[in-house]
Amino acid sequence: MKLSDIKEILPALDNVEFQLENGTSVPEHFHVTEIGVITKHFIDCGGTIRNEKVVNFQLWNANDFEHRLKPTKLLNIIKLSEEKLGIEDAEIEVEYQSETVGKYDLDFNGNNFVLKNKQTACLASDACGIPAEKHKVNLAELKGKPCCTPNSGCC
Repeated sequence: MKLSDIKEILPALDNVEFQLENGTSVPEHFHVTEIGVITKHFIDCGGTIRNEKVVNFQLWNANDFEHRLKPTKLLNIIKLSEEKLGIEDAEIEVEYQSETVGKYDLDFNGNNFVLKNKQTACLASDACGIPAEKHKVNLAELKGKPCCTPNSGCC
């Protein structure tokens, strides 16, 4: 989800609610403690230099159980970050504390913002020798189809 998407969704909401991908709710007294830009300049294992930029939201649970972040307040925080930091429209990454600080992609399910689990991946799989996944074939499906015979040179 991009920053422009969340800005479009927020005005239609009564409350800002987040949940993890597994359905667990982020406690409703959370705070958005930071909005910023994270830039990552790196080289992948294939030697390609890359730049990534995300808008970062940090969620934090405090002991002020009466706190509720309203959509207009979050929109104001976003607007201030755009003005003061020059934040441009980019994908949002959310930091949220579980067993350790986790980084999540953001989605919206029609009611709640969903913290989507992120996965690592090789960006240069063609250059670092990772074999392509082999297509699995059910041997029963080959019945009646021509196949190799011993000494035919095809096997």
